Amino acid sequence: MPEILKIAVPLIFVWATVWFLVGVALRRNDVADVAWGLGFVLLAGLFWFRGPVGPREMLLYGLVIAWGVRLALHIAIRAKGKREDFRYRQWREEWGRSFHIRSWLQVYLLQGGLLLLIAAPILRAAAVAPSPEPLGLLDLLGAFVWAVGFFFEAVGDEQLRRFKRGGANRGRVMTTGLWRFTRHPNYFGEVTLWWGVFLVALSLPGGGWTVVSPITVTVLLLFVSGIPMLEARYEGDPEFEEYRRRTSAFFPLPPRRLPGS
Repeated sequence: MPEILKIAVPLIFVWATVWFLVGVALRRNDVADVAWGLGFVLLAGLFWFRGPVGPREMLLYGLVIAWGVRLALHIAIRAKGKREDFRYRQWREEWGRSFHIRSWLQVYLLQGGLLLLIAAPILRAAAVAPSPEPLGLLDLLGAFVWAVGFFFEAVGDEQLRRFKRGGANRGRVMTTGLWRFTRHPNYFGEVTLWWGVFLVALSLPGGGWTVVSPITVTVLLLFVSGIPMLEARYEGDPEFEEYRRRTSAFFPLPPRRLPGS
């Protein structure tokens, strides 16, 4: 593993710094969101082609690359022709003259550190000798769990994109499709698919410790930068408050019946 880290750590440091410079040039730090998924693609692609790889490594790298490419394309298309994301605009105003140094440290390098932590299954796969054995039940279960998560993330994102298309529903709350059963189908999907990747990595020698990857994603999205930050933006909005009382925050569940409904 130390040899793999000697490759991955400087690579992601340079990757984060290059995207910081892109953000400065474009005057929009939300390019970091595009860089996020592509950073995983970079690592998985590098170690795949660096080889050698067996069936399990190919499956693991392939799942991560498919997720990263889709996410980056979705975010890039969503941001085209729009202002910088509200989170980054807020930090731009709050940080004032220290904006650039804090952006480099608190957005890009912090993101790079989290990327390396979540990429634990990739790093473990690259660090051990590939097994020639065929895929087992745990690998297939992991791929299935990943597919469920990918479905919720991709379909949820697309449903929300269509809902917001043209600005007709600006300020409105999405309450149909997958969003009828969970307030955050895309976050549920993201968390679920990383647990699927972990299940594949679990069959690797020493793969158990890579559980740090899905745990980190789960904590970030449920308690730090995902649900709390997004829902704080809509707090107090009558439409959202009714939606929140009726709809599960995370796990897809039938909508609750409210008194008088």
